[in-house]
Amino acid sequence: MRSRFAAFAVGDPDYLLATWHPTTRPASLELDDSLRWYRLDILSRSAGGPLDRDGVVEFAAHHRSRPGHPGAAGVQHETSRFVREGGPWFYVDAL
Repeated sequence: MRSRFAAFAVGDPDYLLATWHPTTRPASLELDDSLRWYRLDILSRSAGGPLDRDGVVEFAAHHRSRPGHPGAAGVQHETSRFVREGGPWFYVDAL
């Protein structure tokens, strides 16, 4: 979860696609360049430990508009499902 947030923060759609489960992954991904993601709060977690194969994470990701772009600050509040396959974790979808 944290690595995916970092990918949003630095604008790395290739990493986001690589960590998205193939059954739900879009063909392409365009990030909004007008947003700057600056804080991630993990609100709750269910499973997702070292011996688990799946997990659910509730989070709040905070963003602001980049300089030169109009808009206000905001929060993306989501509960996401993840699965572990062959070692790494993959984002599946939002509940």
